[in-house]
Amino acid sequence: MGLRFEELDWRSTPMGDLVLRRRWDPVFGADVHEIKLGDEFLMSSMFTSAEVEMARLALAESGDEPVDVAVGGLGLGFTAQAVLEHAAVSSLLVVEAMPEVIEWHERGLIPAGTELSADPRCRFVHGDFFALTDSAAGLDAEEAGRRFHAVLVDIDHSPRHLLHDSHAGFYSAEGLRRLVRFLHPGGTFALWSNDPPDAWFSAVLGQVFPEVRAEIVVVLDLDGALHAELAAAVQRECG
Repeated sequence: MGLRFEELDWRSTPMGDLVLRRRWDPVFGADVHEIKLGDEFLMSSMFTSAEVEMARLALAESGDEPVDVAVGGLGLGFTAQAVLEHAAVSSLLVVEAMPEVIEWHERGLIPAGTELSADPRCRFVHGDFFALTDSAAGLDAEEAGRRFHAVLVDIDHSPRHLLHDSHAGFYSAEGLRRLVRFLHPGGTFALWSNDPPDAWFSAVLGQVFPEVRAEIVVVLDLDGALHAELAAAVQRECG
């Protein structure tokens, strides 16, 4: 049995205090890892179904040809792990704004970190995903203008509930068109959201992508009660 509560690391960042902690959950019967920023929970290993499902949906139609994937937001690594489980993935670039989170993975403080760091297909990049999509060079500093077959984003709580106001421009039609520059024709953009499907944002997506759909992932706790509803929206660019 793990400790009831253990703070694994604490850092002061421009966005607030960043904390990685581990606690023993007697109902779950396992250690639970959590990342907090200030008073907000960014990620918990208890509830990862939506992140995993987003990756599955994004890559479901990729076929057997090698695919290059970019993920915005590392967190506890569940999205990245799910991407790497897809046999066709030849490379994965994970963009994370907080170097502390990358360090936690590389040090093995986060369970997924050992696996991700050892996989030759996976590379962590310290950077602001939103600023990089606005730039001319794009997401990969080693290859300016690099395109991906799929770009997955798991950063903000939802397009309406942002971790920082500077992210707002990404969720406009203009912001999404800037992202499209770094998608291969026929590529997929997928977004995790903690809110149910949003008619406003679906309409914005429809201005940029010819195919837009949302999938609701219902998360239940161990007693069978509804814990949350999370939406994974998947869009495909014109081929």
